[in-house]
Amino acid sequence: MTGRFDDGDDDGTYGGGAHEDGIPGEGAHGHAPDAERTFAALPPAGGRGFARTWWGQAWLKALEDTALDGRQLKLGRRHARAGAVGAVSVRPGRLTAVVQDRDHSRHRSDVLLQRLDDAAWDRFLDLVADRAGHIAALLDRDMPPALVEDAAAAGVELLPGIGDLEAECSCGAWDHCAHSAALCYQVARLLDQDPFVLLLVRGRSERELLGELQARSAARAAVPAAAGDPAAGPGAGVPAAEAYAARDILPPLPAPPPPVDEPGAAPVLGRGTPPAPGVDVAALEFLIGEAAARAQRLLADALSPWHADTPPPPALTPGQDAVRLAAAGPDRAVSARLAAGSGRDARGLAWAVRAWELGGTAGLAVLEEEWAPDPAALARAADRLAAARDDDGTRPPLRATGNRWTVVGGAAQLRYGRDGRWWPYRKERGQWVPAGPASDDPAAALAEASAEG
Repeated sequence: MTGRFDDGDDDGTYGGGAHEDGIPGEGAHGHAPDAERTFAALPPAGGRGFARTWWGQAWLKALEDTALDGRQLKLGRRHARAGAVGAVSVRPGRLTAVVQDRDHSRHRSDVLLQRLDDAAWDRFLDLVADRAGHIAALLDRDMPPALVEDAAAAGVELLPGIGDLEAECSCGAWDHCAHSAALCYQVARLLDQDPFVLLLVRGRSERELLGELQARSAARAAVPAAAGDPAAGPGAGVPAAEAYAARDILPPLPAPPPPVDEPGAAPVLGRGTPPAPGVDVAALEFLIGEAAARAQRLLADALSPWHADTPPPPALTPGQDAVRLAAAGPDRAVSARLAAGSGRDARGLAWAVRAWELGGTAGLAVLEEEWAPDPAALARAADRLAAARDDDGTRPPLRATGNRWTVVGGAAQLRYGRDGRWWPYRKERGQWVPAGPASDDPAAALAEASAEG
């Protein structure tokens, strides 16, 4: 553990942001100037969650699975939510900030994460250089799951796991204390904005990474095309790197199809020959128009730069597809057919459409499924919910049933999704209906559920 840290200044109030005195500036510890970044203190988080991206949530999961004292995590959340974390210094292997307690004392807290070795960075850079979509995603401050999965397959773990986030704090705690927890919660907000923060902690700055990627791409382009490798056999094709290197002597690729701004107009049926018995002309016209609109969206997605890194969506069940179609806004007769075909009444279909618009298949599943989380997941959910309630002692008691927590005597409910997010529900005319989108923060979801409709 580090010794007690004292910056020699006792001014400031809890919630106003701690000072960063004593945190090494850029260029410290022998790193290049761009191998350290300092982020100004963030404003109080209020009722919002600390992580909105999936990689920010993975960071917090590593913290919450590692820390042994849940009370320290709760207090750390309060510190971070109140804005008690000062400027955050990020450098290879270490994050540092000063965190202010309610008694105005301040503690230097460090969180350590093992840096990747040179061999791991070589594997990571090679796989990113081979996928233009990965480079585009990073430049867009995105970290697609495919990038992390490809890195893991190459033996490079980018995101921390259980036990990977080590804490050092001037308060003398041997495990994660409230100060290191507050730092981790604040870092999750930084990761949401810029995944290069994680890569810097793992050992490489943004400038280093982009420079090495550019060098690798140039080296691949300079490799001369292999001349007739007989070992490849007939019909084996040409490696992409070779084809790219020989681009000046190969015929140009066909141009991609032009984008389509608007789907074509659906034909008007019902004229001329009468429809066959059982054919609903209005429903058929709606299906034609919806198919054209969907084709236009699929083409736009296929032409997008992130298409190669986007996994195909899962196939919908007939019931899910009926809700998707109803969300497109058909007339009352077509909506009635969709409701009947999916086993719902008109009101049930309307609630299902609302759930779909808020969360797609995940939102629809939360509306329709009641399930029992396993004991470990249930304990984590209950702990997070208790922590959210502790932040504000005025919140009413909740009654738990399966994955649902209902305000006792009230018209608000929280539903815990299989993905670990919280969904706000509100009772309207005797029916529990979706009240808003999912949130990683149960306090924010409960506030949404309790708000006036």
